[in-house]
Amino acid sequence: MAAEAVEADAAGAEALLKTPLHSRHVTLGARMVPFAGYDMPVQYPMGILTEHNWTREKAGLFDVSHMGQAFLLGPDHETTARALEALIPADIVNLAPGKQRYSQLLDENGGILDDLMVTRSSEPDEDGALLLIVNAACKTADYAHIEARLPANVKLVRAEHRGLIALQGPAAAEALAALAPEAAEMGFMSARSMKVSGVKANLSRSGYTGEDGYEISAAANRIGEIWDALLLDPRVKPIGLGARDSLRLEAGLCLYGHDIDTTTSPVEARLNWSIQKRRREEGGFPGAARIQREFAEGVSRVRIGLLPEGRAPAREGADIATPEGEIVGKVTSGGFGPTLNAPCAMGYVAKAHSAPGTRLDLIVRGKPLAATVAPMPFVPNRYKR
Repeated sequence: MAAEAVEADAAGAEALLKTPLHSRHVTLGARMVPFAGYDMPVQYPMGILTEHNWTREKAGLFDVSHMGQAFLLGPDHETTARALEALIPADIVNLAPGKQRYSQLLDENGGILDDLMVTRSSEPDEDGALLLIVNAACKTADYAHIEARLPANVKLVRAEHRGLIALQGPAAAEALAALAPEAAEMGFMSARSMKVSGVKANLSRSGYTGEDGYEISAAANRIGEIWDALLLDPRVKPIGLGARDSLRLEAGLCLYGHDIDTTTSPVEARLNWSIQKRRREEGGFPGAARIQREFAEGVSRVRIGLLPEGRAPAREGADIATPEGEIVGKVTSGGFGPTLNAPCAMGYVAKAHSAPGTRLDLIVRGKPLAATVAPMPFVPNRYKR
């Protein structure tokens, strides 16, 4: 049996996909792990803690080429936007050229199939095009779900020929501006096409760390040139998945499959801000009746932030209880926050126990760990407004 297991592991490793930057990670000494079907860097030699702090203080460079990139193409913006609005609750019709919006792909019950970013091109000759960025583990299912529900005049085109990197941190704008001066002019959640170190790329001023920064999409066979050019700047270091997770946790950002999934609605997840007024009123998206009811009447449970006492973190799956021992929820993400210099977590609890300052217990290894409900983000966001 042991030999069979080893053979199975070897076969699994061979089956892992590789991003266009894979060889660079290996050369840089990254520790590679399977993630969403890809062989990805979890950390580099300087370690997760240093990588986390470096991103908060300077600029971290992430390979996110495993994410799904696809274009939704129709005859004009109105047609393409309405086709997408039949699947997500965000207002895409009124999304301005060169702007980006966060939303969720919903099932018929209002549960979240995936979360995604939607970008409208700034180019006038691309008026009917929307760029979608979806999660790596969900992209095959997402594409099938979307394609099965599109009108005949709107098509989904997978952009598997493209790579994607993220540059995050307070020095990100200056480092990128040295290679693409126009990038410095961009505001948060805006998007533009420009050359970066001579390579044509699509940029958005966004990211998933709570810091100012950019996501840069370019042809897979050229993305390495941008990666290399950015790493020539002493303020920029490569960062792995480990620090990416601790950064997004401190920023209070949901991770699909953990903090949001088909059992959670956007309102329960406190993503109300991502559903604009027109969509709240008009509906017309999957699960609209439920979500409109939740806006009007409230929800029975809600996502909260938690600050455990002491230094021990509470991990995903830990029960959340009242001081009297009643189980009222469950932790969905948890760990030690290096910038916070303390553990933090988030999870879902019954609404009656969700007010900031509420005292709760997290059940860790069978013992109650005192914690307090806290507002998120745990570390202030520094987006370029």
